[in-house]
Amino acid sequence: MNLLKDLDWKPLALVPLLALLVLPLVGSPTTWVTLTVAGLAMGMIIFIIASGLTLVFGLMDVLNFGHGVFIALGAFVATSVLGSMADWTASDSLWRNLVAVLPAMVVAIAVASAVGLAFERWIVRPVYGDHLKQILITMGGMIIGEELIKVVWGPLQIPLPLPEAMRGSVYLGDAAVEKYRALAVVVGLAVFALLLWTLTRTKLGLLIRAGVQDREMVESLGYRIHRLFVGVFVAGSALAGLGGVMWGMYQQSVVPQMGAQVNVLIFIVLIIGGLGSTTGALVGALLVGLVANYTGFLAPKMALFSNILLMLAVLLWRPQGVYALSK
Repeated sequence: MNLLKDLDWKPLALVPLLALLVLPLVGSPTTWVTLTVAGLAMGMIIFIIASGLTLVFGLMDVLNFGHGVFIALGAFVATSVLGSMADWTASDSLWRNLVAVLPAMVVAIAVASAVGLAFERWIVRPVYGDHLKQILITMGGMIIGEELIKVVWGPLQIPLPLPEAMRGSVYLGDAAVEKYRALAVVVGLAVFALLLWTLTRTKLGLLIRAGVQDREMVESLGYRIHRLFVGVFVAGSALAGLGGVMWGMYQQSVVPQMGAQVNVLIFIVLIIGGLGSTTGALVGALLVGLVANYTGFLAPKMALFSNILLMLAVLLWRPQGVYALSK
């Protein structure tokens, strides 16, 4: 399959089109650049989180409403790791800051993966094929997960400040762009490129997609599809853990309920993108991030409803999402 040749470019055009339409409303090009980069950064972080759930639903047909627990877990693990490396995070050197942040991400991914493996085995596996039971039992799993997080880290909000060299802004002309948000855009693009390459250019991705289409045929060739699907669930949990670290640093604080709060945005992104589409999740996340920032500046009272209105507008145009059934 030539993904680029077969790709519908109209949904991708929505992102720059939205940005250009808002420019006259914002008025100041400098403010517009700042808002646009902030929206793209927020969208990329949401994409990292949502991409895990996109994989799980798109490839396994599992509605995991407990996805939020992996987000919160990743963020809280990062507070512990970064808290133990205060000398590194307080340094003015970006490289020393990265040496602290990268282990925090790796440990968060490892912990989220391990918990995801247990979550799939004991909570999700008994309800494969039954969406209603999946919703109920995974929501219960998330509630239990939040309570366990409170046992370990406590119920109160914990600060997660940015490392010293990642604070502040750089200037593009007269427009101020926060350093961390620029970094978030880079990380999000890297995750998207890695997912797309894995699913479309590797034997592993071919086997997973073939297993979705005809599981019996792939198993008859000697491949254990169930193990591949467990790997997909663990990968989705790992991405949620990574996204939790990014989101916690974006908010600069973490609470046990943060996963449940972000879940709303995630499902809006999945619905806009077309349930199960990686490219659709990217488009949906960028639109959500841009709309949230533009609306917060232009009409703050509408900010809470802006993403719901965005979802309704997209569904009126394409009821099945911008990239329905596209993996």
